[in-house]
Amino acid sequence: MNSEVPEEGAFWAQKSALEQRYQIILDKVTPHTRERWAFTGVVLVIYFIRVFFAQGWYIVTYALGIYLLNLFLAFLQPKIDPSLEMDMEADSVEEGGPVLPTRSDEEFRPFVRRLPEFKFWHSATRSIVIAFFCTLFRVFDIPVFWPILLVYFCILFTLTMKRQIRHMIKYRYIPFNIGKKSYGPNGGNKNFN
Repeated sequence: MNSEVPEEGAFWAQKSALEQRYQIILDKVTPHTRERWAFTGVVLVIYFIRVFFAQGWYIVTYALGIYLLNLFLAFLQPKIDPSLEMDMEADSVEEGGPVLPTRSDEEFRPFVRRLPEFKFWHSATRSIVIAFFCTLFRVFDIPVFWPILLVYFCILFTLTMKRQIRHMIKYRYIPFNIGKKSYGPNGGNKNFN
């Protein structure tokens, strides 16, 4: 019985060491956005090649697509939903309580995402690797008529993105930095000497 205690402690020590190594790798790749997404794209292409040549695992691929769509929507949405914010303001006015100005139309409010870019990348990459791992086992290869899944996913994607774009237009937010100001010919401000 006493011999199990050192083995259990060794297991947790090894697990902790692996978690630390994994975190070090994540910390090193954090500033390299383009390279991270290029890696994820390559892994996704390899996954699709695997599914195409194996002619199976369509349910796994469908589940992966739905999960990636869910992540993408969370990436596009603001952390604080403007529609909920407006509803709360309307409720406070209806209750008759004093209403203090909480925002100005001219006030700059930065776009804060519900799902930050790094977490989006990390979750997407991890899910693709898990889906690839699932393609190694026949138990996950459930026979389905894949064109129906593809059509359903395309319809779901179209309707969901249409709704999201309408929401973005209605509440006037853009989830991307477009038209960033640049100072000087190379994009940097040369007056800071």
